[in-house]
Amino acid sequence: MNETETVGPDLDPARARGVMNPAVVDLIELDQERGEVVLVMLEPRPWSEAEDQIDQLEAKLNSYLAYVFTQGLARDYPQYADKTVRFQLECAAPPGLTEEYFLAAARKHCEADGVHFVWKVQNSQELAQR
Repeated sequence: MNETETVGPDLDPARARGVMNPAVVDLIELDQERGEVVLVMLEPRPWSEAEDQIDQLEAKLNSYLAYVFTQGLARDYPQYADKTVRFQLECAAPPGLTEEYFLAAARKHCEADGVHFVWKVQNSQELAQR
């Protein structure tokens, strides 16, 4: 992947990246091999660290869906307007059973809307460098 664009991080906490902030698209990348635009969600915390972590992830996912389906992505990045969209959750720890159940349901929901949804475990240092 290349053409990575950081949409959120600056010194304002309201613009902080991560699942805990649904108002920010963490990263937008172009996967040239697959011809997909990838909207990345970053989760540097271990699962179950926050009681409302699943709720935060659901809010983030809904924000990403809204961004795509209200034409925000096409408006902000017209060069990606004809690309298939993939949401990619990058997390610092493997999800537990509760999280896996939610992620499977989220994948099914996204796929029904024509959006691919994947998740992968990255080590903390890799996530921090994103």
